[in-house]
Amino acid sequence: MVTVGLERFCRDPRPWVRPGQRVGLLLNAASVDREFRWARDRVASTPGVRLEALFGPQHGVRADVQDNMVETPHGVDPTLGIPVWSLYADRRAPDPAWLQGLDVMLVDLWDVGCRVYTFAWTLRLTLEVCGRAGVKVVVLDRPNPLGRAVEGNLLRPQWRSFVGMEPIPMRHGLTLGELARWMCRPGGVACELEVVELEGWDGGLWPATGRRWVMPSPNMPAFDTALVYPGTVLLEGTNASEGRGTTRPFEIVGGPWLRGDELARALARYDLPGVVFRPVGFEPTFQKWAGRPCGGVHLHVTDPQAFRPYRTGLAVLSALWRLASDQGFGWRPPPYEYETERLPIHLLLGDDAVRRAVEDGADPRDLERSWADDLAGWWEQTRPFRLYG
Repeated sequence: MVTVGLERFCRDPRPWVRPGQRVGLLLNAASVDREFRWARDRVASTPGVRLEALFGPQHGVRADVQDNMVETPHGVDPTLGIPVWSLYADRRAPDPAWLQGLDVMLVDLWDVGCRVYTFAWTLRLTLEVCGRAGVKVVVLDRPNPLGRAVEGNLLRPQWRSFVGMEPIPMRHGLTLGELARWMCRPGGVACELEVVELEGWDGGLWPATGRRWVMPSPNMPAFDTALVYPGTVLLEGTNASEGRGTTRPFEIVGGPWLRGDELARALARYDLPGVVFRPVGFEPTFQKWAGRPCGGVHLHVTDPQAFRPYRTGLAVLSALWRLASDQGFGWRPPPYEYETERLPIHLLLGDDAVRRAVEDGADPRDLERSWADDLAGWWEQTRPFRLYG
């Protein structure tokens, strides 16, 4: 079984925190050890560590807030009596005043290896503020559940947002600790950073870690969800349902203007590896099309190694555009993740040219080939910052 940074840190924190130093902890409900003990309790009970404040990302410290753009309030931890600062409320970066008196910021977040999952950008903003405040950041590393594969176009600077703040691909192939090291590259974020490394991770997919899945956010209930997420998350930029309000978010997609069998047949033409599309009917209980009968497909990943979620997501967009753009399917207007003017689909894709290519009927395989050099460059530039394998 892979040993995560939290477990190594609590075994002996002295390499990273000197006795008596005051510590903040950025975490959420998935920040647990192999026995499901919460990081708050583990860190608070570790000799020589003075836990002074908690910080929570999107969905809150308890990961109980359901949807995007639903903010979580600041508060006080009922057990420890210390402040709980929300980094998804009136601001997404720590207020420098919240860091006063802290020596070290521990970060234990469960990233899912996808550019648009906001935890990486919460970390980046935390690195920036901590760097200016002279607070060291220590990332307690966790595996990337999607392994080392990389996929997708690089984000273009003009589409920078809270779902993408750096020019990285949709499926980036790094752990959060490695990504933090890359963020602090020469010319990048200036912050004292250390990473408590994993033990026993060779870059494989989540099942190879030997660990149980714990939901890092309310609509990420299983590894199967994380596997399809880098593709079907694109539907957040449309008026089609990405499965929120069903028991299989991001695995079930569709809308009220669709027949599932038609969508399944359209997707079969793309010859997508490692996935089968099963026609379904569904009725979301909340969010898009709540209470409305919808047609669509359930994505069943049959070969996780061969499956390419981003290519699959582009194929889903292409099929929806061809089948239903004249019946009601379309691009969702803002606001989206604190952006009030730019189209959400552009923020998610990281490049408006990809949306135009979808509308023009481009083959997702041709789009993939056009990004091959960029992906090779990304993997080469991250070489000095990778810690495993």
